[in-house]
Amino acid sequence: MDQRVRVAVQSTDHLSLAGLTSYLAGRSEVVLVGQRERASADVAVVAVPKFTEEVTSRLRRAATEAGTPVVLVLDEVGDADVLTAAECRVVAIVPRTAATGDRVLRSVLAAAEGGGVMPPNLVAELLRHVQRLQRELVATETGPDRLTSREADVLRLIAEGLDTAEIATRLSYSERTVKNVFYGITTRLHLRNRPHAVAYALRKGMI
Repeated sequence: MDQRVRVAVQSTDHLSLAGLTSYLAGRSEVVLVGQRERASADVAVVAVPKFTEEVTSRLRRAATEAGTPVVLVLDEVGDADVLTAAECRVVAIVPRTAATGDRVLRSVLAAAEGGGVMPPNLVAELLRHVQRLQRELVATETGPDRLTSREADVLRLIAEGLDTAEIATRLSYSERTVKNVFYGITTRLHLRNRPHAVAYALRKGMI
């Protein structure tokens, strides 16, 4: 059985499409699928100039219909885009100026494994959201949609951009424990992936 990650590449211009296809075509870890097969893709790589309303609408529709995680290659990356991106199943954002073959591949593989890769400025924006929401929070909710202190610690470190191994080291947990904590969060709160979980927790003032 072919264990390679199935990748659909989409772009608004032919040069970007050709470049991304060239980056990924020779990699043994992935196999490219055509537009007719994109619904079967494990990961979608989408290249657009910037995060416009049209792009947002298209990504929301794709997220609803297929639910495929997206690696987004952008000319312009704005801090305000991070929460919208998470809602659209964008789990990795790669600035076009930094879109080397290796970086795109790493982002694709991370997306296929349920992870994500965000630029430092977007991680910083997540942390600014934490501070704003904490100031605005006037009452603490209780119930099954709340986080335990351990869950909050894990999500806070995810928001800082740490991977599973780094979180385990920081909190003195095993990697299995970190994975189990995150699985418990996503299952209980019906969340799709790391960016979605962080965005949810931020909006609820949980972290």
